[in-house]
Amino acid sequence: MKSVFTDKGSEPKDECLKVALGATYEFWQTFVDYVHAVCPKSIDEWSFSKSGGWSFRLKDNRRAIIYLLPRDGFFKVAFVFGQKATDGVFKSEVATAIRTELESAKAYAEGRGIRVEVKDGGIINDIKNLINIKLEN
Repeated sequence: MKSVFTDKGSEPKDECLKVALGATYEFWQTFVDYVHAVCPKSIDEWSFSKSGGWSFRLKDNRRAIIYLLPRDGFFKVAFVFGQKATDGVFKSEVATAIRTELESAKAYAEGRGIRVEVKDGGIINDIKNLINIKLEN
């Protein structure tokens, strides 16, 4: 599934993002604010790919911390975890479904990638925990 934003010539604006995400925009903003709080030097960056459209990431000076992928009425959160962070997720209290998805993800040189749909606030604490694990490792 592609981003709701597919026009390469038009980087998404906050007003358009609010409309596209609807009620889930507040959760998007929760994660952006949280990353900035725990990693004050984090940088916001929109990027475009032909296959996926526009996506948003927050990164520190070394790596991407979290990817936010806008969809119609919701968004996905994506992470890439190296081995130490993967081990941290397996030892954590995050939802079993997240640990299962990470376990089944193919391991690449840069780590294992997962995507989690955010359609309501039930997953906020799990995502915050994943952000913390990523930053610690």
